Amino acid sequence: QVQLVESGGGLVQPGGSLRLSCAASGFTFSSTTMNWYRQAPGKERELVASISSRGGSTNYADSVKGRFTISRNNAQNTVYLQMNSLKPEDTAVYYCNADLWIIGRWNGYWGQGTQVTVSS
Repeated sequence: QVQLVESGGGLVQPGGSLRLSCAASGFTFSSTTMNWYRQAPGKERELVASISSRGGSTNYADSVKGRFTISRNNAQNTVYLQMNSLKPEDTAVYYCNADLWIIGRWNGYWGQGTQVTVSS
């Protein structure tokens, strides 16, 4: 079955860096656009970054442009989110997402999430 397992979250001071990883299995990773979302307390889940199946195209939320970088390793079925110059407003649970066309419709799959806390 489809599995997405995030890791790499934690507590970091403002201005610091973290790298999140998402290990994927159960689908053809190398053919799938991958996304990172985040959800802060009391807020809706928002799309942070996306990367095309071969990594040639990326998109970012305006709030993270120039600070976050999404990348992938198709040989290892893993997608990454490098987060630099972290701010307190980046505090959220970060989720890995894949939308898969299965049985005639799109199905969204999510990891369990990893907590990122930016605080001094």
